Amino acid sequence: MKCPFCGHLEDKVVDSRSSKEGDAIRRRRECLKCEARFTTYERVEEVLPLVVKKDGRREPFDRQKILQGLLKACEKRPVGIVALEDAVSKIEKKLQESGEKEILSSVIGEEVMHALHKLDQVAYVRFASVYREFKDINEFMEELRELLKEERKEKDK
Repeated sequence: MKCPFCGHLEDKVVDSRSSKEGDAIRRRRECLKCEARFTTYERVEEVLPLVVKKDGRREPFDRQKILQGLLKACEKRPVGIVALEDAVSKIEKKLQESGEKEILSSVIGEEVMHALHKLDQVAYVRFASVYREFKDINEFMEELRELLKEERKEKDK
């Protein structure tokens, strides 16, 4: 494994453990040259569907893009990276289990919005405002009204 700090190719594994879901192995490594420590994740390479973009282009599924979108939406919010990585893993698993060879980017976007709705309402609204391309303040306010309605329903249960 190439050291992200100095580029040296030799390291030693200091610690290994399985993720909560058992779908990855987390390894703490130490570079044998600069002695810096870094973390790697080992996952089974699975066949994921191609993502069909709005303009019709197809590209391979990229979990990093989803994670970056979640990180951006949750910027300066009290949501930890572990929760975001778990959300990405759940989305990825759902896509794999669908058995589809291609999936619309809009389906992935809705899954991301669903995950954010559970994690943080402010992050959800941030993401929704960009993802749904709100044209004006009225569309934004309508999304907030729906969110408040759902919150009231949850409290009444």
